[in-house]
Amino acid sequence: MSKIIRIGTRDSELALWQANTVKDKLEELGYQTALVPVKSTGDLVLNKPLYEMGITGIFTKTLDVAMLNGDIDIAVHSMKDVPTALPKGIVQAAVLKRANYLDILAFKDNEEFLGSRDAVIATGSLRRKAQWLNRYPTHTVVDIRGNVNSRMQKLNDNDWNGAIFAAAGLDRIGLEHEHTIGLTWMLPAPAQGAIMVVALEDDDFVREACAELNHEPTATCTQLEREFLRLLEGGCSAPIGALAYINNEDEVTMKGVLLAIDGTKKLEAEFSAPLGQHENLGRDCANSILSRGGKNLMGEIQRDSASIEIFSTKKLTQDQRFLFKNELQVDSEDFVKTSPNRIPAKVLKAKMQNVIITSQNAVEALLTNVSAQELQFENIYCVGRRTRRLIEDRIGKVKHFEKNAKKLAEHMVDHLEGTEVTFFCSNMRMDDVPDILTNSGITVNEIEAYKTKFTPVAVPENVKAVLFFSPSTIESYLELNTPDKQAYCIGESTAKEARKHFSQVLVAKIPSVESVVDLVNDNYKN
Repeated sequence: MSKIIRIGTRDSELALWQANTVKDKLEELGYQTALVPVKSTGDLVLNKPLYEMGITGIFTKTLDVAMLNGDIDIAVHSMKDVPTALPKGIVQAAVLKRANYLDILAFKDNEEFLGSRDAVIATGSLRRKAQWLNRYPTHTVVDIRGNVNSRMQKLNDNDWNGAIFAAAGLDRIGLEHEHTIGLTWMLPAPAQGAIMVVALEDDDFVREACAELNHEPTATCTQLEREFLRLLEGGCSAPIGALAYINNEDEVTMKGVLLAIDGTKKLEAEFSAPLGQHENLGRDCANSILSRGGKNLMGEIQRDSASIEIFSTKKLTQDQRFLFKNELQVDSEDFVKTSPNRIPAKVLKAKMQNVIITSQNAVEALLTNVSAQELQFENIYCVGRRTRRLIEDRIGKVKHFEKNAKKLAEHMVDHLEGTEVTFFCSNMRMDDVPDILTNSGITVNEIEAYKTKFTPVAVPENVKAVLFFSPSTIESYLELNTPDKQAYCIGESTAKEARKHFSQVLVAKIPSVESVVDLVNDNYKN
């Protein structure tokens, strides 16, 4: 037990509580641990996904990216916030015993408003909104964002009748409100109240340590709920609730619900089976709902986007969505996905004097084929600070980097040692590097390290601005959409491509998702 298990954590009160809970449990078992503060998403987020899951939705949460970068050994999440498909290389290591899974209503003064026609309830959850409006169709539901503490303060500062919270979140940080009601009729989010620990798939020591924390009944129930969610989510945000539980007679019951966003439609399912014969309950509930109108309802939800004003061509995390001004309605999807190619080991193990890497996807692709120790790169040239950081963390020292491919190629023309380079690129690479080098008499050996695939979606007509994070996202966007909107770009290379098509183009000050969001907040006009 000599290895110190590094537990990544953000600085919110709830995140620290969860991380310290896992820390204490591991130390009780005799393991050495250390909390590692993880930098903001702006310091860690990638311009393109690190990994390709092959399904709708690639999530680059701050802690997961830190783990893939080798900065931490485990990450601790509220399980309801974890995507149903984990990033490549990361696995579920443990699920802690579930806390209170209920939603609760914190309210002011008295409960009389529940019987009145007019009342105002605050929640940032589509699931809670839909279930509330289904039960109280004449009430008004307003959006509320931020962490638990800030949402509670907003309740106190506004003329709302109440706001909905997860009971477990309030309990864990000891935040109490004078008046609360447990919403026993409201199905919670799948896995609400549970804490998940994730680790790297190939770290046997850490996985074995975390396995000692696993609570099997909670793991069983949350797996069913997440399977139900996975089969229903269909690539868009939807009001979905689920709850599985095991009774005293070892019978497992699974309940699920899908609603229209405005609560006017509601489809429910409930199935039970003996423990040991329960594996298909989540699938049975999902199939029941889908066969009774769920497919049509999901289609309606996808089309119900009249309020969306901002659309991101990269899937945004919940933390990133919270950065937008409250009045802005934002949606997002990944317009570009990547997958590593198989490269013969003898090719990668050969000594190479000069190597060019222009993206973090190329780094990941190389390391899926061989280990860093097998690479014999003498001089590495790259584009972008984050790519340089990843290369130096995972492969070796970078000889020189520039902020864009053109400047890198121009530098190499003047300073290259030798007359030959190896360029690890995508099937959709930009022409700047090979054109400039070839025109200067330098031989460029291209190796296609990964494939880039366009996965565009049709953006609602009412969207007024689109966020772009690479030239490829612009190309993908234009396959199904028109350039009649404001373009917000992560960097100058992306902006250069955008200007070919869009009349209004703005560029972030620094190449990060957060900087793009700041640009939107500062410049967007309704």
